[in-house]
Amino acid sequence: MFQRIEEDIKTVFAEDPAARSFLEVVFCYPGLHAIWLHRIAHLFWQNGFRLIARIVSHINRILTNIEIHPGATIGRRFFIDHGANVVIGETTEIGDDVLMYQGVTLGGTSAEKRKRHPTIGNGVEIGAGSIVLGPIVIGNGARIAAGSVVVKDVPAGATVIGVPGRIGLGFSMKEIAKLEHGKIPDPISDALHFLMKEQERLRQRIEEIENSVQKSQE
Repeated sequence: MFQRIEEDIKTVFAEDPAARSFLEVVFCYPGLHAIWLHRIAHLFWQNGFRLIARIVSHINRILTNIEIHPGATIGRRFFIDHGANVVIGETTEIGDDVLMYQGVTLGGTSAEKRKRHPTIGNGVEIGAGSIVLGPIVIGNGARIAAGSVVVKDVPAGATVIGVPGRIGLGFSMKEIAKLEHGKIPDPISDALHFLMKEQERLRQRIEEIENSVQKSQE
């Protein structure tokens, strides 16, 4: 248990450059507190003490403003940066080394008692305000840009942008690694830009052909 706690604290230092001291991390990071309380709630849930699990989860929400259903399965070195308004549903499965920012929802799209929440692979990064809905799979190493709404499976290593989420192209490896939201292109805008350039190229080509025809007739 103490090894996992130490690992969690090291993860905060690795992911957040604002972290300055051990005591600051232990006492001032609600994302970290939410994970610790969730582990207690999840333990109760797995052992059949469902009401106690929900009570611990509710206390977690009051203290941290992060709602994690006790049935959710979360891997190692999971870090919620800033933390406010995060919601993680009951059948969510989260892998190892996942980084999540504030305002993220991992929600369901069905009222049936079955798998209805996302499965998040290892090394995934989910930007602020993103919404991931349904029993979809987010592949290992995928990136979800801030404010995106994802309702379909995302391949491993892909970067998703927009509403609804689309696979983004044209990223440098540095931008993908750091998920620098201000430098992420808009795939719709890029497509329109490409079409406009192609239209201009075709217009110029038609003018050249017309000029060539006119000269041949003179």
